[in-house]
Amino acid sequence: MTPKEIFLELLKPDGQPERQLKQYEALHMVLTDPINGYLRGSRVRGSVSKDRWGTTINFPADAPGPMPVTTEELKVCKDIEHWRDYVHAPDIEANCREGWEACIEGAKEKAGNEKLITGFMATGIFEQLHFLMGFEDTLTALYEYPDELHELIDYITEYRMKYVRMLIDRLHPEVIFTHDDWGTKDALFMKPDMWREFFKEPYRRFYGCIRDHGIITVHHADSYLVPIVEDMAEIGIQVWQGALPENDIPALQKKLQGRMVLMGGIGAAIDRPDASKEEIRAYVRQVLAENCPGGHYIPCITYGLAGTVCPHVDPIINEEIDLYNAVLHMPKFFTTSVPHRNRNAQKTGKTGNAGAEQQNTELLSAISEALVKGRRKQVLSLTEQALTAGIKAQTILADGLMPGMAKLGEDFTAGRAFVPEMLVAARCMNAALEILRPLFAAENSTSIGKACLGTVRGDMHDIGKNLVKIMMEGAGIEVVDLGVDVNAETFVQTAIDEHCDIIACSALLTTTMSEMRRVVEIAKERGIRDQVTIMIGGAPITQEFCDEIGADLYTDDAAQAARAARSVLERKAERQV
Repeated sequence: MTPKEIFLELLKPDGQPERQLKQYEALHMVLTDPINGYLRGSRVRGSVSKDRWGTTINFPADAPGPMPVTTEELKVCKDIEHWRDYVHAPDIEANCREGWEACIEGAKEKAGNEKLITGFMATGIFEQLHFLMGFEDTLTALYEYPDELHELIDYITEYRMKYVRMLIDRLHPEVIFTHDDWGTKDALFMKPDMWREFFKEPYRRFYGCIRDHGIITVHHADSYLVPIVEDMAEIGIQVWQGALPENDIPALQKKLQGRMVLMGGIGAAIDRPDASKEEIRAYVRQVLAENCPGGHYIPCITYGLAGTVCPHVDPIINEEIDLYNAVLHMPKFFTTSVPHRNRNAQKTGKTGNAGAEQQNTELLSAISEALVKGRRKQVLSLTEQALTAGIKAQTILADGLMPGMAKLGEDFTAGRAFVPEMLVAARCMNAALEILRPLFAAENSTSIGKACLGTVRGDMHDIGKNLVKIMMEGAGIEVVDLGVDVNAETFVQTAIDEHCDIIACSALLTTTMSEMRRVVEIAKERGIRDQVTIMIGGAPITQEFCDEIGADLYTDDAAQAARAARSVLERKAERQV
């Protein structure tokens, strides 16, 4: 069989491909069509540009890819209630008329009879929202401005429908490959029902249009999507590319029964400059042994285009797939799988002040409950009532607001709450703190300690870092936010200048992890290593890496990071006493 024939065989519920495909070998990705060139042609490594929607795009020289910049000054949609004044879709019909013939001719020549001609559409509906508004505004709008967000989603969907129809009519692809990330490595960005409310039907229309033309649909999302995977199959996604190993691929194969092909399983953690051949081979062998017997699977790096960041990794992956294919394999019969998500919530938070009057205790409990539910007006009203009742500002923070954030942190760790709930609650807390902050000095209250945090040099991702900041502040820790692309010297110098107890470093890219090692080394050189706790986190980070570089703490998510940081500071305070 040719790679193309194997790919088509995999789509059949009872298909019998003669071997495992090697990653993207069956797809010829067309990245040079006139629309793609018009929309993304300004993205040049080492430059900052604006795309056709007006989003500022930063593409550092040493970064693997470009990132949107959505600060308050630069974000396109500054007010979701008046989004029509700011958001204007590119006119692709007027600007993408020329160049199709040459593009088609080149695609046919390169694809030949071996590969499927694949139209490429990046920046999906959800991604387009946070490119325009910023990630936090997008997720909080799900709660605060649902009607306006539905309207904006419809507008973007209509644009995407026009885009894909043009691509189908003019390129004549056999596959449409689209991007839209809906979660982190171990959680959706939002509750499954919220995804269904806002995004399922728009995508049903989009993928329905593609399937109506007899074209194969591939959706890239290197995310944890187990809660909605059957929805994905239902709305017409035939191949999910980017399926992270955290999704428990064998369990999904049993659940889906051939209704969708899973393409991925080879995570970014292996794509490192220091990854040895032996380590890569052992990792890939394990992935193949676990996932291939279940069928309807393409072993692949989870990135949304072919190739690894570190050039030596990709050939070894393909060699191991060849070796796997050279051996006779017997069918594997699965026992019941253990669910992937096994993140035990830790009980945290304080009880109310035992000596307070019952009325005050109930008031503080009400503040906590309103915060967890993201009811901003209620939180502010209850805070004012508590002050009127004579409760100190510090008590409101410690026994009202902080337990609410701690409860939300428990729910987040356990998978009962998601990023939007975290962000909405954080905004409630910040609003309450605006009332309380002027009173703290009068009460001689101070934070439990101070931390400086940021995303390391070469990495422009800030979502995880922002969540850690929110949770640390909710735990009563003063935070100095250094932002993204922060070098090791800046972390250490800030810790010295600001008298920080904790340095917290975040990374999403394996290529930037080494900067964390430099933080530890420079802290030793500057003589403060024994005075600061160095915390690290991010998708590719592990406890083993933490131990290897000599950092103090690794945690799996933002809520755990805040709990660990507070525990460190409490122990430090006890020693000083």
